[in-house]
Amino acid sequence: MAASCWGLPELLCEFPALSDKSLRLMRLGIDNGFRDIVRHYSDQIDAATRPLQWFLNTLENAFTNTPWFIVLAIILGVVWLASRSIKIVIGSAIGMCLIGVFGLWEDTMTTLAMVAVATLIAIALGLPIGILAARSDRFQSVLSPVLDVMQTMPSFVYLIPVVVIFGIGKVPGVIAVVIYAVPPMIRLTNLGIRLVDKEVIEAADAFGASSRQKLWGVQLPLSLPTIMAGVNQTIMMALAMVVVASMVGVGGLGKNVLQAINNQFFTIGFLNGFALVAIAIIFDRASQAFGKRLQKHSEVGHD
Repeated sequence: MAASCWGLPELLCEFPALSDKSLRLMRLGIDNGFRDIVRHYSDQIDAATRPLQWFLNTLENAFTNTPWFIVLAIILGVVWLASRSIKIVIGSAIGMCLIGVFGLWEDTMTTLAMVAVATLIAIALGLPIGILAARSDRFQSVLSPVLDVMQTMPSFVYLIPVVVIFGIGKVPGVIAVVIYAVPPMIRLTNLGIRLVDKEVIEAADAFGASSRQKLWGVQLPLSLPTIMAGVNQTIMMALAMVVVASMVGVGGLGKNVLQAINNQFFTIGFLNGFALVAIAIIFDRASQAFGKRLQKHSEVGHD
């Protein structure tokens, strides 16, 4: 009598896997085909990424070459406009001054430039995609599993196709950060628009508002607090991806953390990690305060 596995014949317990040779040939075929496509369109790829390279270099040069006190004043001004909280402004000033005292100002500015560019691109991509998902249940049903895969995929895996297509450098790192950080923006934009009170939408319909007027005049203003939560999460995920992106040639704090890991430099790793945490806290507190202000404003307007 044949051996059994969980009450089933042994033959049924063995998964019909492909042979090692078949798997190797399949992987080689896919990898070689992918590389051939990239080589064939390399000029077009370089031309497409050139504006992004220019934008990133321009912003990085502006951050690193501008006197530190001017950059600090601008950052504190933005924090104040977003939060209107003197406590958050003072905490931000202390954090940025400590970064300068520890000699990490230039690397922090490089990281800020990359995070700023990645966040802007993620918002520019995530906002319209989230709006489309909110307006189409069919599109949302197709998009949801894609976002699930993007959010559960290990962050290191994003570097493989990015490096194969774009090579080593800052632009591939920014693209990897954008791919990793854009799902929260899409999800929370979709959620915010769908959570708008149906009675408000019906009132807009009663006044004869078009779909575009409802979107820009009703849905987006009322969903701004949720959308700002998406911006907050996008910034946090971009900062979290900085260290991973340093493996493909991105400079800044992430590069220092990676070098500290490779060389077992505890102090360097701790200080650069502190700088990343300080930036994350500044962005988090300022964007959360701004989101709460928007929420109060929308509640007053709705009442």
